[in-house]
Amino acid sequence: ECNRYDLTGFVPFVVDGLTVGWIRPDFVRVLARWEQVFSVSSSEVVLLTQGESLPQRSAPLAAVLKELVEIGALSHLHGEQYVATAGGRDEGLVLIDRAAASHFGIRAFGQHINGFVRAQDGIRMWLGRRSEDRRHFPGRLDHLAAGGLPHDIGFQQNLIKECWEEAGIEPDLAATAIPVGAVTYVTETQSGLKPDTLYCYDLELPPDFRPRCMDGEVQEFYLWPMAQVMDAIREPGLFKPNCSLVIIDFLIRHGYLRPDDVDYFQLVAGLHPRLP
Repeated sequence: ECNRYDLTGFVPFVVDGLTVGWIRPDFVRVLARWEQVFSVSSSEVVLLTQGESLPQRSAPLAAVLKELVEIGALSHLHGEQYVATAGGRDEGLVLIDRAAASHFGIRAFGQHINGFVRAQDGIRMWLGRRSEDRRHFPGRLDHLAAGGLPHDIGFQQNLIKECWEEAGIEPDLAATAIPVGAVTYVTETQSGLKPDTLYCYDLELPPDFRPRCMDGEVQEFYLWPMAQVMDAIREPGLFKPNCSLVIIDFLIRHGYLRPDDVDYFQLVAGLHPRLP
């Protein structure tokens, strides 16, 4: 589900000579009306705006995004800014509102925290159930804390913010989360392409910790043994899909999935596909 896509249905989005995203032809046709901002052809969409700084270069595109909402080509703007980049997060060439990221097919970055407790019968993982009013995957199982990584906030600051907002984790405790790598995936959505990178963290919590949602995004929390977590991942439709990838990575690193398990190598390799 996280790695089904076909680039033949997209055209490159080019900034400063580099491909930073992929756009569906129907959205390309919408963008063609802004001739001062985009050079549009059947083979690519080139951003024409110039500027010495990232905000200067991004301002004309931001104005277009507002107009796209006004004409109904975008449903809304999120307010968080992502960087369009052909490389890392620190190599951004232009800013795009989070809500428009998949329409332009730009690489997005996020942070997912595996919150767990060591019990007498082994590791137990804290999970949240997304509120029914969420725009994406309402009612699905989710990590204890996770979120997108906007361009203007650091890794540690964003991690602490997400831990507090989603689970009421105090900053000092959140700061003990250990970065353990990243997973990638590329998938098509109704709006476009999502080539995503998720930075993964393990956060060991004290036995008496009880999460509490501060921002309304989670309706309920569960503390499950890993066998129950694994059963839920095997069942289609229970988890928000990209959370399953991060938890599978946890299962591999903590020895719950082992080299003699069926499809072990395919799972290890499948967590790190090359992004287009």
